Amino acid sequence: MEMVKLGNTNIEVSRLCFGSLTISPLQRNFSFDKGAELIKYGFDRGINFLDTAELYNNYTHINKFLKKIDREKFVIATKSYSYSNETAKESLEKALRELDTDYIDLFLLHEQESEHTIRGHFEAIEYFIKAKEKGLIRAIGISTHRVEGVLAASKYKEIEVVHPIINKLGVGIQDGSPNDMINAIKKCSDLGKGIYGMKPLGGGHLLNNVEEAFNFVQDIKELDSIAIGLQSKAEIDANISLLKNRTIDENLKDKLRQTNRKLHIAEWCIGCNECVKACKHDALTLINNKSTVDSDKCVLCGYCGKYCPEFCIKII
Repeated sequence: MEMVKLGNTNIEVSRLCFGSLTISPLQRNFSFDKGAELIKYGFDRGINFLDTAELYNNYTHINKFLKKIDREKFVIATKSYSYSNETAKESLEKALRELDTDYIDLFLLHEQESEHTIRGHFEAIEYFIKAKEKGLIRAIGISTHRVEGVLAASKYKEIEVVHPIINKLGVGIQDGSPNDMINAIKKCSDLGKGIYGMKPLGGGHLLNNVEEAFNFVQDIKELDSIAIGLQSKAEIDANISLLKNRTIDENLKDKLRQTNRKLHIAEWCIGCNECVKACKHDALTLINNKSTVDSDKCVLCGYCGKYCPEFCIKII
């Protein structure tokens, strides 16, 4: 698989990034061994880049995989909601400990919304800068679902990598159109920042037109890599085929259709409203004291599951 340099960093990544939310407890909840096996399958097929987050609670899956390979041949991006020196220290130490690694390739502030949120979390960035000087981090960045977040990243030289949401229909972009996001991405890319996009299939909304959706994102030359959630060998094979050939055969298409995902809310929902408050895409509402999902707005991030006290939310 083609390797590219991530912006002006010295980090080389595959054009396809393994989105690991799918294997986590927030989604398919794979066993540690099954998750490690799937990551290894992708690695053997040329995927040397994986995206995770403290929220995903899947460091042990990745740890088990790392024991099977030469660590220096793999690039790990993780994210946290750190906002202070103390929370940044805790997040970095947790990642290093649970992954059993000496360094993190990319450490991102999770879901930054604007210049105001970056400024409010800048103490954490300052901690990560010091950690980078010690060799504990190779590059610093942010993830964002907002055009405003990407534009804000362009104003900070300390932010080396940006992980924005981008897809053909703009599903999940909270404050603009796909063109707005592409223009913001170009601005960051022109400044030498590494860019790897997320949710090219809009959280599953574009699975029925997967080739067009994937190729739309693939044609954005400013994207160094494309992170996509992977939950099976068939999905890995299909996305590699798209990357190389811009198409996939009908057998793989059938397998992809069989893995259509949805957000499921169990019948024992107590209507506490915590998931509704947590959803930044306004995809959840309370109807008759039960949480209800609007599938047209849901991007299948699964983040709402963290806030459910009854453990009744799952991606299936």
